[in-house]
Amino acid sequence: MERRLIRTDEDTQVLVQTQHPAGQPLGDVVFLHGLEGGGDSGYIRSMAWHALQAGFAAHRFHMRTCGGTENLCRTLYHAGLTSDLRAFLEQTRQQNSACGQNSACGQNRARPIFLIGFSLGGNVSLKLAGELGETDLIQGVCAISTPIDLAASVRRIGQPDTRLYERRFVKRMKQRLLATGRYALADLKDAHSLYAIDDRITAPSFGLGNADNYYATQSAKNFLDRIRVPTLLIQAQDDMFVPFEMFHHPAFRSNPNLHLMATRHGGHLGFLARRGQRFWVDEVALDFIGGLARRQAKIGMRA
Repeated sequence: MERRLIRTDEDTQVLVQTQHPAGQPLGDVVFLHGLEGGGDSGYIRSMAWHALQAGFAAHRFHMRTCGGTENLCRTLYHAGLTSDLRAFLEQTRQQNSACGQNSACGQNRARPIFLIGFSLGGNVSLKLAGELGETDLIQGVCAISTPIDLAASVRRIGQPDTRLYERRFVKRMKQRLLATGRYALADLKDAHSLYAIDDRITAPSFGLGNADNYYATQSAKNFLDRIRVPTLLIQAQDDMFVPFEMFHHPAFRSNPNLHLMATRHGGHLGFLARRGQRFWVDEVALDFIGGLARRQAKIGMRA
C-alpha cells in the first residue's frame, strides 16, 4: 500500500492509498467512499481487492479531512465537492502520459481511468462526470447506492427508523470538525442532525448559503443529462437512506450513457452474495469496468 498526500489546492491536501497489480495495469480505478467513510471501509477494501485481482491499479481516494488529514484542509468535504477529485485525476493522467514516454514503464499512455463511487462518493463521481461532459479524463463511472437527490436523502435519514444512523453520522462529523481546530463545541452544540450541520457549517463554508441551496445545487440529479461517458448506477429499491423515487429522473430515459441496475433488495451498500465473495456488487461493477477497459484497449490498438 502506497500512501500519498496529494495537494489539490494551496490550502488542501488529501490522502490517496494506492495499490498496483502484479502485472501491467489494465487501467486505474479510483474509489470514493461514502459519508464519514474512508479507504479502510469494508466495501472499498472488498472492491479494491477484486480490482487488483482483475488487473487494475486501485486508488482509494479520501475526501478532504478524511484519513487523518483534518489539519491539512481548511474546510470539510461535501457531497458535491469535485475539485479535489478532478485535481487528482489530472495529476494521474499526467503521470501516466509521462510514464508512457518511458519504455521502462510499458505502454501506459492510453491507460484508462475509471471512477467507482459509494453513496456520497457516488454523488461526487456522477456530478464530476456531468461537469466534464465530453472528456478524456475518465472513461467510465460506476455509482453504488447513490443519493442523487441530497435533500430527499437527508430527509429520509432524519426519519425515526433511521435516526440511530443519523446520530452516528452526526457524532463523527462533529469529531472531524473539532479535529480541524477551527471549531469549538459551542459552535456545534445545537447541531443534532445532518441538516443542521449542513445548514450551519457545510453550506456557509463553501459560499452556498444554507442547506437547502446546498442540496439544490450539488445533487447529481442536476448533472445526469450531461454525462457523456458510460455510467452504471446500482441501486436497491429497499435502500433505507435513498428513496428510490429519485431514480424516476427523466435522464435515465433520455441519456443513453446512463445504465440503471435496480434490485429489489440490497439496502444501502449491502449487496451480500449468497455464496462465494462477500458482495456480489464487486463482480458486477468490475465486469462493467473491465468491459470498458477492453474496449478502450481495442480502440488504442486500431489507432
